[in-house]
Amino acid sequence: YTLDGSTPTSSSPQYFAPFLIASNVTLNAIAVAAPLLNSSVASQAFSPNLAADTLVWSDEFSNNGSSAIGPDAKLWAYDTGTNCCGNNELETYCAYGSTAPPCSTASPNAYVGTDGYLHIVALSPSPGVYTSARLKSQGLFSFQYGRIEARMQLPESQGMWPAFWMLGSNIATVSWPASGEADIMEHIDGANPPFSVGTAPPGYDWIAGSVHGGPSAANEANGSERYNPAGFSAAAWHTYGMIWSKGQIQFYVDNPSNIYATFNTGNFNGTWPFDQGPMFIILNLAVGGDWPGKPDSTTAFPSNMLVDYVRIYTN
Repeated sequence: YTLDGSTPTSSSPQYFAPFLIASNVTLNAIAVAAPLLNSSVASQAFSPNLAADTLVWSDEFSNNGSSAIGPDAKLWAYDTGTNCCGNNELETYCAYGSTAPPCSTASPNAYVGTDGYLHIVALSPSPGVYTSARLKSQGLFSFQYGRIEARMQLPESQGMWPAFWMLGSNIATVSWPASGEADIMEHIDGANPPFSVGTAPPGYDWIAGSVHGGPSAANEANGSERYNPAGFSAAAWHTYGMIWSKGQIQFYVDNPSNIYATFNTGNFNGTWPFDQGPMFIILNLAVGGDWPGKPDSTTAFPSNMLVDYVRIYTN
């Protein structure tokens, strides 16, 4: 399909999941099944005429009941299993309601509490065994261009690796990193900081925003910037956001005017992957892995990553 009024071909973006249309576009689509001829073009014009900064999608993680509930199954699926996702992480990712050991319904790793927050919880049900959760909108919801943000409170303990990020919906066909990866927020703490403590203000804290792409992991193009102003604490509530427009991605903290990193086709060393189609959302809390290292005797279990909301606005 195409969104710019042009005629789609077999090399145009492929449809993988429902995607948000929040601007005036003409959607043209064809069906392709080699060796058959392509279908005729189906077309639909959309004219929502939305002003900039209009809220067009959100999950507020509402829960008006008296007990915890699962995340909305219409919006969130899960990656599951042990070492499901690389990086030599140590956790087993558990879906809500999973009973396969070491997962347990008695101690869910992802739930919406009566406090109205999404809880992603890292647990250690036995020595050396870790469970957590990785939620994703893959196959259920995606979008291209706009402003996305989440209000979050992060765990700070050795081996904890919370993240709020996005992957291209075409990852099943082009693989990573050609699909593109936009890391809106990543954070580690403990004994393995990613830069010299001596170069940062006393009592510093930080988060990082990054972009990744490239034809293969061997020649991955990437860019990363940290946010670590004096007085910032990732353990406090903050809003982490990304402004995504054609040819450019920007990251901010707390206010869209507070941009601390800008990546675009001019400063990205490789093929820019972020204009090829929609991306889906991921929220996860990893335990261990190449970057943070292993938990130790100081690591707190359970460790809670709290999410107040995820919201998407028009550019």
